[in-house]
Amino acid sequence: MKVQSIQIQFYLLVPLIFAGFTALAAQLTYHLMKSGAVAAGRTWPLLATGGLLVATVFLCGLLILWLVFRPVEIFLKETRPLVPAPAPAPFRGRRAPGYEAIEPLVHTLNWMTDAIGQLEAQTLFPDVVAPSPAMRSVLGLVLKIAPTDSTVLILGESGTGKELIARNIHSHSRRANKPFVAINCAGIPEGLLESELFGHEKGAFTGAYARKIGKLEAADGGTVFLDEIADMPLVIQAKILRALQEREIERVGGGKPIPVDIRVLAATNKDLAKMVQEGAFREDLFFRINVFSFRLPALRERSQDIPLMATHLLRQIKPEGSFSPQALAALTAHRWPGNVRELINTIEAAAALAPDVIGPEHLHAGIRLPTECLLPDSALPAGCSWNLDERIAAMEKAMIMEALMRADGVQVRAAALLGIKERSLWHRIAKHQIDVAAIRPDRSGPKPVLQKAEP
Repeated sequence: MKVQSIQIQFYLLVPLIFAGFTALAAQLTYHLMKSGAVAAGRTWPLLATGGLLVATVFLCGLLILWLVFRPVEIFLKETRPLVPAPAPAPFRGRRAPGYEAIEPLVHTLNWMTDAIGQLEAQTLFPDVVAPSPAMRSVLGLVLKIAPTDSTVLILGESGTGKELIARNIHSHSRRANKPFVAINCAGIPEGLLESELFGHEKGAFTGAYARKIGKLEAADGGTVFLDEIADMPLVIQAKILRALQEREIERVGGGKPIPVDIRVLAATNKDLAKMVQEGAFREDLFFRINVFSFRLPALRERSQDIPLMATHLLRQIKPEGSFSPQALAALTAHRWPGNVRELINTIEAAAALAPDVIGPEHLHAGIRLPTECLLPDSALPAGCSWNLDERIAAMEKAMIMEALMRADGVQVRAAALLGIKERSLWHRIAKHQIDVAAIRPDRSGPKPVLQKAEP
């Protein structure tokens, strides 16, 4: 006789158990009522049966919860001193009674979810520092569009790392083993750009002493990255459009079409839609390259990435160096109009000036101002905000970062130093968007490499 096994998932098993108890209670009640014991005034069989069922269901529920949550409680107990991540945003509204008892559990599970997301991003994109949700969202889009051959338009301010993202799109595509050719359309004179892109034949113009292969032809089978495409002259735009549509090019001075198999990625820090309205950019080319587009957030929009990026850059330049809490607060508070490129230059200059610990005095003058506003015992500099709430919030953030530095990123110890409860520290860390992982000392394991700026 062949025995077949039936598999029931756990989340269906629990409702089935309680439904079975309910059916059993209804059946017993029916039989007791039918037997006439209740009508005769003997209610104790019904009460005894009901009490027994209630006790059984209660014990069964405790057993199920114990089986499910006991491993989580053990994990929470052993890892709470090591949990480095900030808590989620403070709960708005009235909490349910007893919520404080499970809040550490919720915090740890949220931290685990965030840590797994960061680990995945670090594994798939080892050259990108992206702990913030904004950047991880961008990397998620990269994974979706990389396997396709669609043209991608990358938007964002100068210095946000558009070329780095383009290289990651290429490395995760089926063309990863083929060439990646980057062309800065703004860095090549207009008279030479056509030759650089399409190549030229011998004698095509004065100085063309030999045939030259263009960038598009050299990238055959791979990916071409057109950086600052908004600065491309209109005449070249028409030829690029033909190359994208017909998948063939012609060298300068040549009359024979050359087929090319390329994927085009473009980037700009300008508003192409507005340029189209003004006649400064071809409308047909805009629609051709805008098959899929996304915007890279500016560094000021993902300030929680700054401490980690700055720390890893400093480790590359000066492994024995470190940042003071005031310096990290200043770096986080700065607006960074130059984005990642400006951050790299700032850290390199500070590393050269500082002996071991980089303080506010080693940073550029434009970055030092926010730190002076954070210090409670300093005179208020000219241009610093007099807003009381802003200054109190800045001072609170600086004190929390200093306590975390002294406690090596362990929040339990930092809360004790500050004289507040650990739950209160979690909420303050979330409010100020402090990246505790960047403050913790080095640990074994792979480390992400600092995001590179565009050339």
